Amino acid sequence: MTSLGDVPPDSIAEPAGHPAVAGKVVLVMQGGGAQAAYEGGVYQALHEAGIEPDWVIGTSIGAINGSIIVGNQVASRLGRLREFWSRIESRPMWPSGLMFGNAANQLTTLLTGVPGFFSPSAAFLWGPEAAVGVEHAALYSVDPLRKLLPELVDFDLVNSGKPRFTLGLVSVRSGQIRYFDSREEKIGLDHVLGSSAVPPTFPAVRIGGEAYWDGGIYSNTPVEAVFDDYPRRSSVVFAVQIWHTRGDEPGSVAQVFARQKDIMFGSRSMSHIAGQARLHRMRHVVRRLVDMLPEEKQNTTEVQELAEYGCATTVHLLEINAEPLDGESNSREYDFSPATIDARWQAGYTDTCRVIARRPWDNPIDPAVGVALYASDADKKVL
Repeated sequence: MTSLGDVPPDSIAEPAGHPAVAGKVVLVMQGGGAQAAYEGGVYQALHEAGIEPDWVIGTSIGAINGSIIVGNQVASRLGRLREFWSRIESRPMWPSGLMFGNAANQLTTLLTGVPGFFSPSAAFLWGPEAAVGVEHAALYSVDPLRKLLPELVDFDLVNSGKPRFTLGLVSVRSGQIRYFDSREEKIGLDHVLGSSAVPPTFPAVRIGGEAYWDGGIYSNTPVEAVFDDYPRRSSVVFAVQIWHTRGDEPGSVAQVFARQKDIMFGSRSMSHIAGQARLHRMRHVVRRLVDMLPEEKQNTTEVQELAEYGCATTVHLLEINAEPLDGESNSREYDFSPATIDARWQAGYTDTCRVIARRPWDNPIDPAVGVALYASDADKKVL
């Protein structure tokens, strides 16, 4: 893979051809800091295969990646993603990366921030008990990101609806997630910054008078937005999971911390997906029961109201699961060293190419169920 900074933003050619993908293509991306370079590789593989999303859903830095995809014309998307990741790389004076060890690089990030992304918050200098207000109560400021994103994202395109863009934010007061959707309302820079405002690292963002934090602290893989959509359409969903869904038993305190974060932010998605699959199966049951009624019964107002709970759409849900890189540590989410970003990008690209080659969306779906689950590491775990 070429270095992320070597490709000019507008030099990517329009994809030639498009494989037969039945239904709407949905790209769902998690948050996870520097680990989300993996999502850039996922998009590259889709882009080169001519599979452009009709709908992008993201939380945290997944929402940042998503805004760059939907906020650019197809020919510019990959180049803009590469430019973003090259501009937020941390570049210490000494070698770093998985081959050299990243302790010094990570310490530099903690003390000075990441260029183009975040810097230490002046408000925090008053101490953790200082009443500075929710919009300043954080360890870091995202003013560098606030300046960078408008250079890479055309928010008129974001709000054009092609592709549709949805991002999740959590209300600080209610603790409930809210999905902002370009189909229903105008999405701006504050929505993207709010979706990536993980506390206490980054400050809350106020939208319409309400303070919001990172949606990932509530639902880091928001596949429910797909299943809850109305009207529903048959879809092929690429759900990118950068927190490791499975892992070995930890043998050190650092490994315990790492595995705990995996379970907190990643493995929870499995129960969400399973629950949504059961719900979708019930919709198919309702539809089949209505079809079994005599026609005079089907046409009654009562049955028509009940029939709205049913559907016959199908969902191919493809999990693109990142696997641990050799040498990665508990601080992997803030390892923005060039070597590690390149390694994660390449891993996402390789994993997604493997899924595309297998074309699991061509497999038949049990009409009584309506949902087929497939994982990029399916040969290594049981769904």
